[in-house]
Amino acid sequence: MAAAHTRLSIFPLGGALLFPRMQLPLHIFEPRYRALVSDAMARDRRIGMIQPRGPGEAAPLFDIGCVGRIAHVEALDDGRYNIVLEGVARFRLLREIDVTTPFRQIEAELQPDGEAAPLALARRASLETESRRFAQAQGYAVDWESVARLDDEALVNGIAQIAPFDNAAKQALLEADGLDDRAELIIQLMQFFGRRQGDGDDPVTLQ
Repeated sequence: MAAAHTRLSIFPLGGALLFPRMQLPLHIFEPRYRALVSDAMARDRRIGMIQPRGPGEAAPLFDIGCVGRIAHVEALDDGRYNIVLEGVARFRLLREIDVTTPFRQIEAELQPDGEAAPLALARRASLETESRRFAQAQGYAVDWESVARLDDEALVNGIAQIAPFDNAAKQALLEADGLDDRAELIIQLMQFFGRRQGDGDDPVTLQ
């Protein structure tokens, strides 16, 4: 079945990943993105999350993002919003559309992901072990009992969303096909990032 083409209003935000079936809370305060949320609520509640490749309002964009549906919205008295996006599907950027709206719009090709295949037990164990080491090295307090109860998809994509990697590393995680590839990349990044920090160098980047 051919992938569907669609027009998306986008929120370019570095470091913010959304995956299908995952949630992303956002605080919306800039006027252009208030307009984006208002427009989305009046239409189909969809917003395309995608990372810019650099700074600036018109920065070029990475090729892959994820469509989110506004699952919860809180409109504040001063015009700001608190929203929660629920991931629907990854998409590939085809072209940017010339528009008069304050927010950017693109033509995109949706790439529906099938049901995630479970991780092999050894991969799951390696991921949890490396996550414990990494969290301890970073000084993070983690409820490991709750982590152990997460299914594989929630664990892998949840780590990918919150891990303190640079934007290029985050993008590589978003673009990885399948949970196993993404889990393996997370393990490699944690090992490399942690080793570099341990040497007193700057955090590793993939840029």
